Amino acid sequence: MKLQLVTLEGIQLDTDVYEVQIPTAAGPIGVFPGHESLISIAVPGAIVVRYNKGDADNKLDYFAIGGGVVDIEPQRIKVLVDEADRGEDIVEAESKAALEKALALKKNAKNAVELEKATALIDRHQVRLNVAGLRRKHRR
Repeated sequence: MKLQLVTLEGIQLDTDVYEVQIPTAAGPIGVFPGHESLISIAVPGAIVVRYNKGDADNKLDYFAIGGGVVDIEPQRIKVLVDEADRGEDIVEAESKAALEKALALKKNAKNAVELEKATALIDRHQVRLNVAGLRRKHRR
């Protein structure tokens, strides 16, 4: 089946895949060829891609997303998100530092707008760290 991962910057991924795991508002779902048609809300988390049926876990690809929309057809998945960071592009030390900074922003927030902004940054960097950890764990 075809997977399209589309961000505000354009198409991040447009390729054939065997399996995709997507974090949705109703919980994580696994999508295989022939899946029922579905439109859902994607929530912050990791999209996990298995390109071929026999691929081992160390060949999985990971993308950190902040949420968006998922459109599933039996032979096509389209994921529309603001941004998607490929696991191999995430620098864990930078994400840890950014998370610590976001936590400090939340602690020092003076109003609801600052609190909301800090919370969104915390979510983003926590997801990025989780994806980096998943990638590291499965590459061993």
